[in-house]
This record gives sequence, C-alpha cells and structure tokens, in this order.
Amino acid sequence: MSQSPDRLQCEEAERLYRSAGRFAERGAFDDARRDYIAVITLVPEHFGALNDLGGLLYRTDFRTAARSCYAEAIRHHPDNPVGRINLANALLADGQAADARGHYEIALGLAPEHPDALQGMANLLQDLGETEAAEAYRRRSYATRRIVVRPYRGGGRACRVLELVSAVGGNVPTRFLFDPDQVEVSVLVVESNVAAGPLPPHDLVFNAVGDPDLSAEAIDAAERVVTRTRAPIINPPASVRATGRVQIAQRLSGLPGVITPRVVQVTRQSLTAVAGTFERPFLMRAPGFHTGRNFVRVDPGDDVEALAGPLPGEGILLIQHLDARGADGHSRKYRAMMIGGQLFPLHLAVSPDWKVHYFTADMADRPDHRAEEAAFLTNMAGVLGARAMAGLEAIAARLSLDYAGVDFGLSADGEVLLFEANATMVVNPPDADPRWDYRRGPVRAILAAASAMLLARAGRD
Repeated sequence: MSQSPDRLQCEEAERLYRSAGRFAERGAFDDARRDYIAVITLVPEHFGALNDLGGLLYRTDFRTAARSCYAEAIRHHPDNPVGRINLANALLADGQAADARGHYEIALGLAPEHPDALQGMANLLQDLGETEAAEAYRRRSYATRRIVVRPYRGGGRACRVLELVSAVGGNVPTRFLFDPDQVEVSVLVVESNVAAGPLPPHDLVFNAVGDPDLSAEAIDAAERVVTRTRAPIINPPASVRATGRVQIAQRLSGLPGVITPRVVQVTRQSLTAVAGTFERPFLMRAPGFHTGRNFVRVDPGDDVEALAGPLPGEGILLIQHLDARGADGHSRKYRAMMIGGQLFPLHLAVSPDWKVHYFTADMADRPDHRAEEAAFLTNMAGVLGARAMAGLEAIAARLSLDYAGVDFGLSADGEVLLFEANATMVVNPPDADPRWDYRRGPVRAILAAASAMLLARAGRD
C-alpha cells in the first residue's frame, strides 16, 4: 500500500500545481507538463493535476494520453462530474459515442444541471442525428450558464474582451489568441438566458461564433448581442453568416487564381438524383462537422445511399472533388491564416490519403515532407507562386473577416484549389519535439499579429 503524502508534500504539490497553471496559460507546455507530473508524483490522486494535464495533453494532440489522465482522475474521484465530462468529451471527439454517453449519463446523475454535461450530451445526440433530443438538453444548459471571466495576470488596466461563443459548438478556437498578461476575457454563451442581461465591461467584442452550417441560430443571437454595444467587433456576425460551405464556394467562385468546387446541400430524398449530376469521385459530408468527421468520398461504383446512411442529420453536402495530388501521388493541403487582412502561412500537410488533416498526415516520420513544409513557412510566395498568392489575397479581401483561415491545394497551373475558408481555423503551438522547431517561429508570428490586432482595435496599441 502506498504511503499517503505528508503535509510538506501536499504544500509543495499545490505550489507546483499553481506553477503548472501559469505555464499552461502562457503556452509553455513543456514546463506545465513537467510541473503537473511532479504534482502527481507527490500526490498521485491530485484531481486538478490529473484533469488539467489531461486537458493540456489533449490540446497538444496527445489524445490517448489525455484520455488516460481523465480516466485516472475518475478512478480516484468517481463522484466528481468534471472528470467524467472531460473524458466523455474526449471520447466523443474520438468517435466513441457509446462510451462517451455512459460518462455523460453518470455526470448528469451526479450533477443534473451541470451545463457542460448537458451541452456534451446535446452534442452527442446532435452527432447521432437526434436533433430534437439534442435541443432539449441544450436548452437546459442555457438556464445555468453564467458569464465566465478568465483571469487577468498583468499589471495595470487590462484590455477587456467580450468573447461571444455558441453552446452548439463551431466556435473559433481562441485559447492562444488572448494573452492573460494583457487581456481579461469575459465569455458569454449567446443562446443563454444571461445573454439578455447587462453586458460585462469591455473594450472589444470578439465574435467566436464561427460556423453558420452548425450554429446559424447562434449567429442570429450574436447579432442581437452586438447591437447593444458600441465597442469594436472582431468578425461581425453578419460577415460570419456568409461563410457556410455552400456560400463560400459561390462567393469565391470566379476570383482570379482560385478554383472553387461545386457545393450543393440536399435532403436525403433528393440525394440520389442530385448526386447523379456530380462526376465521380465526389465528396459527401454532414454540415457542421470538421476534422474529417462524417466525411466520405464517393468513387465510381459506390452506392451513394449506403455511404450516406451513417451520416447524421437530414441535410447532406455534395462537394466536387478537387484533386490536390502532386507528382508523387500524395495530396497536399496548405493552410494560411488571415489576420487583419494580412496572410500568414501556418502549415502544410502531405498525405497519401485524399482526406488530409495535419494530425494524421504523413509528416512526423518524413523529413522530406517536413522540409517541404519548412520551405512553405519561410517563403510562402516563392513556394506557391504569383498566381496562387493573388488568389489568396483576393480570398482575404472577399471574406472581410478580421480573423480567418483558408485551407487549399495547388492545381498543376498554380491556382488555389479551395477546400474551405472561414473563421474556425485553429492555431496550435507545436509540441516540444525538436522535429517541429521550424514551425515555432511562424506560429508565434501569427499569434503576435492576432494579439497586436486585438489591442489596436481596442485602442490599446
């Protein structure tokens, strides 16, 4: 039997736990991870360290390790609903809906009105296509939502940001955009009851409601909120509303240097007829999903109805397939961020698969692919060429968003093959592995540009 920690060990664990939290808030993940592990070494059942280490690991794409941390937190603290909610969220994101549902149900048994458990269950049911049941849980979550204020750690008066988010999801990932040494953030769920009350003091509004295919009603709610403030607004809801997949393909069609796919949203009743007008291969996906979830390719000979069967919801997007393969047969997906209208390269993912995402791409074990990405990050214009750069500039101008990104490939003629362009692009600092050292500077440049833009727009240059 292990010996219980003494008072001095507990005090040291709490000091290290506070230190880890400060490191995590500043993006110093290696230091935060070190201190969390030190806490767990001293006090193996420390819930905060297990739970927060799980969150840190999840954000840095160590998802299996994150789930292990959450599971360990539950083992020591089975009656704490927070650990179960976090594990359920991670399981749901990994496609393990049945296991996630079990933990959500236990969490709701422990805390029936916990807003995160209610929202998690709503998201799960939405994924399963049970729209009415999802909405019932989601509406219950609104009643107990409050404005959450993230701590400000700087000196003097903070730049006060009101961040608008949706309970449905599809929000702009903002964790690394707000420097806690400069910014105090008040987070408001726009569908909640509290959204109709007085707004907290703020110098700037950041509308993080970013996916009109998923959260159209939340965009309407965000628009009602911003009518009650005179503060500058980053990504006005009206501009975000025009960035659904169908709208973007139409709005950006015809721009010089840009090839957009044909995109049509259909019902299941009209699926077969409309699918017959697409050349194969083409793509099908459920609206409002990202990172390759509920996204399939229809090849010659495939049964459209059978492939569409597992997709949740009534609506289905049919998307023309744009071939982004290079001479080596590998597909390439570039991402550039648009900050205040300026373009910044973020990453290049190279994969043998048609469905390309950075966290599953053929990068970590391929020095040649990393060298190709490094060239893109250090000389985007030189790698892409004048035609593609002109296309990206035209996309940025047409979007009229303060913060957004574009995922794209390159045609054989050097044109942009548009995959998507919207506000919900995530910018995550790379982990500590030296293989990713070449990515750190470009990521820092993006986050610094975003921070400078926010402060300037708030009049805190």
